[in-house]
Amino acid sequence: MTVTNRHPDLTATLAEGISHLASTEEWRRYLSFQSRFHRYSFGNVLLIAAQCPGATRVAGFSTWRKMGRPVRKGEKAIWILAPMIARGAGSDPGAEPEGRVVRGFKFVPVFDLAQTDGDAIPSACNRLTGDDAAGHYATLLSVAHSLGFAVEDHRFCGSTNGDCSHAGHRIRIEAANAPAQRVKTLAHEITHALLHGHPESRARAELEAESSAYVVCRALGIDSGDYSFGYVTAWAGGRDEALAGIRASGERIQRASATILSAFEPRVAAEAA
Repeated sequence: MTVTNRHPDLTATLAEGISHLASTEEWRRYLSFQSRFHRYSFGNVLLIAAQCPGATRVAGFSTWRKMGRPVRKGEKAIWILAPMIARGAGSDPGAEPEGRVVRGFKFVPVFDLAQTDGDAIPSACNRLTGDDAAGHYATLLSVAHSLGFAVEDHRFCGSTNGDCSHAGHRIRIEAANAPAQRVKTLAHEITHALLHGHPESRARAELEAESSAYVVCRALGIDSGDYSFGYVTAWAGGRDEALAGIRASGERIQRASATILSAFEPRVAAEAA
């Protein structure tokens, strides 16, 4: 298929964008911001998801205040479990953490980013603006339907733009986003539908889905770099990891994007020739 010949060039452009992003001051600010958040246990992740499914970044009341984003009055706390640490028998009061023991757990309150106001936060991903004059979203709907997936408009809590459920054969897309962002998100979720029925790694699945969405969007004349570069790099864990991931998943990314773009032939194929 003629369209596939363009994919190596487009993935190379993605890699170039990631390399540039990693050298910017905005990326350093983003990493510094992210470092202020704890990594939560699997159990606490489930607790957070049960109480606030759209949560993206959670921290305690005082932590948010120190970061210039106080929690809004009246917001309902998300409760997670924190260990109660005590020094082991005979331990020196100045002992290192490994000389301490967990005596139990207690519930502590945390709050999501969406429950705070204040200073603007650094972001690796900027949602796309712009319209969809060519009607690309409608064509992507037909791709999703051909795979047996229904597509629904949805209002998510937080920064989620879309999701894909293999169990329910359903894709949901944030209704409030600009048309260009909705096109990119649907291409991303269709890639999940194509490749990730049983993903071995969430990080790899997100890297593949966003890389495919970038290739699709660029082939359709939409530059999603402002969103895709940061998204891929953040999920991969950094610049070098992202570049290695793109190389390792190159064939899967190409196959998924080619499948999606085949729905736009013969127009796209003619432009790519």
